[in-house]
Amino acid sequence: MGVLASAALLLPLLSAAPPAGAEVPEASALQEQFARAAARHGVPESVLLAVSYLQSRWDAHGGAPSVTGGYGPMHLTDAVTALAEAPPHHSEGTEDARGDSSRAVRSGAGSHSLGAEAAEPAPVPAAGSLPARLRTLERASALSGIPAEELRTRTAANIEGGAALLAAAQRESGRPASADPADWYGAVARYSGADDSATAATYADDVFDVIRSGESRTTDSGQVVTLAAAPAVAPDTAQVAGLGLRRPADGPVECPRTVACEWIPAPYEEFGDGDYGNHDRANRPVSQSIDYIVVHDTEATWDVTLKLVQDPTYVSWQYSLRSSDGHIAQHVALKDVGWHAGNWFVNAKSVGLEHEGFLTAPDSWYTEAMYRSSARLVRYLAARYDIPLDRQHILGHDNVPGTVTSTIRGMHTDPGPYWDWAHYFTLLGRPITPSAGPHAGVVTIRPDYGDHRPAYTGCVTAGQACAPHGSGAVRLHTGPSADAPLVKDIGLRPGGQDSTTGVNDTGARASTGQSYAVAERRGDWTAIWYLGQKAWFRNPAKEPTAVNARGLVLTPRVGLASVPVYGRAYPEASAYPAGVPVQAVSPLPYGLLAGQRYVVGDRTPGEYYFAPVFDSSGHTVVRGQEEYYQIQFGHRVAFVKAADVRVSQS
Repeated sequence: MGVLASAALLLPLLSAAPPAGAEVPEASALQEQFARAAARHGVPESVLLAVSYLQSRWDAHGGAPSVTGGYGPMHLTDAVTALAEAPPHHSEGTEDARGDSSRAVRSGAGSHSLGAEAAEPAPVPAAGSLPARLRTLERASALSGIPAEELRTRTAANIEGGAALLAAAQRESGRPASADPADWYGAVARYSGADDSATAATYADDVFDVIRSGESRTTDSGQVVTLAAAPAVAPDTAQVAGLGLRRPADGPVECPRTVACEWIPAPYEEFGDGDYGNHDRANRPVSQSIDYIVVHDTEATWDVTLKLVQDPTYVSWQYSLRSSDGHIAQHVALKDVGWHAGNWFVNAKSVGLEHEGFLTAPDSWYTEAMYRSSARLVRYLAARYDIPLDRQHILGHDNVPGTVTSTIRGMHTDPGPYWDWAHYFTLLGRPITPSAGPHAGVVTIRPDYGDHRPAYTGCVTAGQACAPHGSGAVRLHTGPSADAPLVKDIGLRPGGQDSTTGVNDTGARASTGQSYAVAERRGDWTAIWYLGQKAWFRNPAKEPTAVNARGLVLTPRVGLASVPVYGRAYPEASAYPAGVPVQAVSPLPYGLLAGQRYVVGDRTPGEYYFAPVFDSSGHTVVRGQEEYYQIQFGHRVAFVKAADVRVSQS
């Protein structure tokens, strides 16, 4: 959704370059740095490596801080410094988060901001006002004797600081510096910084899962780091009971047992004349199916996010996920409808997940701990509601369509091109792999996230280059050349202007996991059907940015030159009972033309949930006879009437 970031704990949108003095380690040095730090502080090397993997996947991010002000591979947090160095936050056009015209949009709950106009920098809080999990670098400096600046910018020093913290946590638990990784469960749980026992235990479980399974990857600085699998390691999980941490808030949480989850409810209260917030009572999935999970980033820190979702004048979503340790808070019952996606049809049939993070901060990274918690939650929700684990049903907020032409330009663009969809789907147990041969009629976008670094602008100010960074999105051109103009999106730019390289501009972008029908192949370039036109992206055989796939595709039925495309699948007028205003079935400004093909995501009846007032006794689900197909039409999904098209296997 992109929660409005307006409070004091806002962390940085980063500049195009890493901080001065940031170190790039020599080739093959990182593995040795972990080994030396582990030996010096008496920490098993596997424990040190696995903790770092959960925090940063061993990346250094050029010395830039994470979402929660964490630095380096060990994610040592110094939120005060991160805030002091942060450029101003930015905001872009608004969307109606509810996405329904049956009740008036009001300021606050009806809209939220993201993206491009500079606001005032957030005030820098005193260090003592921040929780301990946001200032671990200070303690690491005291324990190791290494200056704070070195801990922020030198990889070897950062690893030393993390090892010192782990060793101190082991001493404080009254346990010796054992060489057996299994003896370090309590110390690892404490390192998480979590203030509740469930989150600390879940974090430690993940660390030991990494130790048992092993990992190997090339980091963002070109370092190859390997942790050999040790499947026999069996830690003493009872150690977490001695840490003196609180229990999560009790409540009707709906989470898998494999994550730490607490109940922090969004208010549902009437506070004005016919006004209420910030979600709607429903009876899902009995009244209507839950077909989508929508991935957002918060555009705010954890504390700000929780304040906003507890404000009845603001918007709502089902779950928030904390970056530092993967902790989850549930705010809205799954049977109820959150106001998060900007499209009422999608809201009524989806669950919204907000991840602590910033779209325009390439190196303000999401931790592995949060990715893993999110993937477990999504797997649980998908199994509970029979939601397919694919990109037609696991949507980014930036994939949700505008409801009508007038809302297209205000739709949000999070989680953006830096969300690692390939890694996320691997964690979901659905890695994106080829399912067809080289001449397939469908491709699924899948660049190598780390090596694929398209240039973006607008991370700090309009036109300013973003820091080079891995991305899961490819750029789309009007011809098979990088010099060809980008394809146009007439919904975003009715005047016909070209799309841009702006980080918030989705007009010429296809993202990992999205599937498109092939229009043409020419050398290293592949053309797909996209927003009613051919769109080309570079896809060389030796470094492919897409995999070949099979799938259902549709095209206008014989005799139709074009069929309309919709942003929601609403029923025909005759389906509405007395007392429920008929919702216009208004097409978007695009056309699906004869000869073009688009990949089918789902078939759904026209459906509208009428919920304009606080009293839910009069809420009604209208379901029609008209059926629609969901398609991957551009960067966002769209809907076409089933009667207008014919479907075939490709």
